[in-house]
Amino acid sequence: MTTAASISLGIDHLIATGQVSGQRVGLLCNSASIDAAFHHTADRLWEEPDIALTTLFSPQHGFWSDVQDNMIETPHSTHPDYNIPIHSLYSDNREPMAEMLHNIDTLVIDLQDVGTRVYTYIYTMANCLRAAKRQNIPVVVCDRPNPIGGDLVEGPMLEPGYESFVGQFPVPLRHGLTIGELASLFNDHFGIGAELKVCPLGNWTRTMYQDQTGLVWVMPSPNLPTLDSALVYPGTVLFEGTNLSEGRGTTRPFELIGAPWVDIKTLTSILNQAMLPGVFIRPEVFEPTFQKHAGQRCYGGQIHVTNRQSFRPIMTAVTLLAAIRGIDPSQFAWRDPPYEYELVRQPIDILTGSSMLREQIEEGIPTPEILARWQVAVNKFCSIRRHFLMY
Repeated sequence: MTTAASISLGIDHLIATGQVSGQRVGLLCNSASIDAAFHHTADRLWEEPDIALTTLFSPQHGFWSDVQDNMIETPHSTHPDYNIPIHSLYSDNREPMAEMLHNIDTLVIDLQDVGTRVYTYIYTMANCLRAAKRQNIPVVVCDRPNPIGGDLVEGPMLEPGYESFVGQFPVPLRHGLTIGELASLFNDHFGIGAELKVCPLGNWTRTMYQDQTGLVWVMPSPNLPTLDSALVYPGTVLFEGTNLSEGRGTTRPFELIGAPWVDIKTLTSILNQAMLPGVFIRPEVFEPTFQKHAGQRCYGGQIHVTNRQSFRPIMTAVTLLAAIRGIDPSQFAWRDPPYEYELVRQPIDILTGSSMLREQIEEGIPTPEILARWQVAVNKFCSIRRHFLMY
């Protein structure tokens, strides 16, 4: 197993090369922005004598990653130790305003992504690139490992007309890129056009998962408490677009799926016949303490990944979604908006990137056929993606 000492992060490269020495620096980060020795990036920049850390920015869930759930905005604040502003980019504005950037020579971004298109941190990064371009401020992205590996890519794709704060660009749901590679893809291929540098990782390879890097798991957001949650998240995040609990309000968010009306015996029989690779869905009963079905007994299953290389989170989720809907279509429902600032389109559509999956499940199209229809677009994306691979 690789040790923490052999994996260097983008922030290590930034400090070692002195790229922002003598500059006033703004930093987009949160509580997961730590190095192998548990030092926070803000602390490292503050302690550098040749760097003036003047401004902090925070993504969804806040600077401390403590705010639960979607569309719960965080206020602007001041850092308690450094007495510098923390501008929330998940508040009345989701893009830095000109006055927030006036005391900055370079904007540094150091966020932990989780390898899934609908994770809002990468669009906060994209919004920062746009704002920095308008103000002629260079941006440095400190790269971090994709915690679920960088070799597997799985659809569906985002289609034009379905852009939102959980999807700005035509990218598959599981993209297989680091946040630095995504920054270059967004900036160069999708035309943001900011002055961008990416500080690379050292000794990371695309097949590595977070627990193979020697780096600790720090919750990037409140409902991804473990790597197990992140492994299934590219698929089970789709249940946010339904009336099923995705395990929020339990200690196993995104691993537990269910509702008070699900027939476990029938569901187990369907899943056993499906023979999904690399996973076992164990029948489970759970009671969320908040969010959907809070205080009610939910019947469903817990997703246990048994083989990461053969496991396909989106295939698994689509199979599970179709099976549960098929058991009792009268109880199952797609969630209504609003969802992540989208007020019109259905949440499941902006999560999947089009209306296709919803319509296919309603029509009863088998999962293998659904997956096959995505693959041409995924293959096209992979031909673009290879130009931005750094490792």
